Amino acid sequence: MYAVEVRDQIMIAHSFRGDLFGPAQRLHGATFVVDIAFFREALTEDGIVVDIGRAHEALKATLQPLNYRNLDDLPQFAGRNTTTEFLCRHVFDEMAAAARDGRLGPGSEGVDRIRVTLHESPMARAWFEGLVGG
Repeated sequence: MYAVEVRDQIMIAHSFRGDLFGPAQRLHGATFVVDIAFFREALTEDGIVVDIGRAHEALKATLQPLNYRNLDDLPQFAGRNTTTEFLCRHVFDEMAAAARDGRLGPGSEGVDRIRVTLHESPMARAWFEGLVGG
């Protein structure tokens, strides 16, 4: 299995509902380092997994609407706890669509799996990994 990984970061604000979250029920900020790994069994005819430059551009485009925003104010997240795990799946869905649509360069529709990892601190991270086609 071949893989390529790109990285970026975002700064967000949000709050959570539910006693489980204790003080995080209040508005607080987070800085996430975001890693996206693209996996495929065989390389493209050009000998790559995806175009790294285009993958990084797609990641930036996915993160831009979230960066320096209060996620509680975004309509697409209304009524949701925007946990690290939840955000991993959101980013995965956007990046999987980019792969299927060929926005990661020629052959990117052949990416098998994507893993999205959000590092919320040097001590804690979460990820979502799934098949691009499903």
